[in-house]
Amino acid sequence: MLRALPGTLGLLRTRTRIAMLSSRAFAACRTPVATHQRKAQHQQRQPLWPVQHAYRFSSSALLSKDVTVTFIEPDGNEIQATGEEGTNLMELAHENDVDLEGACEGACACSTCHVILEDKVFDSLPEPTDEENDMLDLAFALTDTSRLGCQVLLSSDMEGMRIKLPSATRNFYVDGAKPAHH
Repeated sequence: MLRALPGTLGLLRTRTRIAMLSSRAFAACRTPVATHQRKAQHQQRQPLWPVQHAYRFSSSALLSKDVTVTFIEPDGNEIQATGEEGTNLMELAHENDVDLEGACEGACACSTCHVILEDKVFDSLPEPTDEENDMLDLAFALTDTSRLGCQVLLSSDMEGMRIKLPSATRNFYVDGAKPAHH
């Protein structure tokens, strides 16, 4: 069963009314056709795109590839993680039980997902935004190749990348709890 999103039902009704009015105006201008012929013509028409199946397709799902990276924890433990292109490093870390906090849940409002990237990867990324730079100023053990994990999206050229985690964050859970899966 297809459900309309809140607020879209009125828009659909409005579009339907407009289509009905324009089809009536068009019908008044053309030559009369028998009712059974109109029904047969209407049944032969197919929609350009089957709306009831539109929710199943995503262009990003068709084009995404898996990328494998390695997180290096402060104690030297290495954790390999695989995620789809477009996933940010913070989400990938959480999905693979890596100790990367992310207190603001990816809103670029803290520095707890601070990661240290390889020079090659850091240079290939777009420049950090002013908001990210402001948060990085608060990060513990800031380096020249530091970024916020929530702002770095996986891409195929990051395959095999090694991501170092700093030895501490300024906002780690008081009781030492690890972030839970969402």
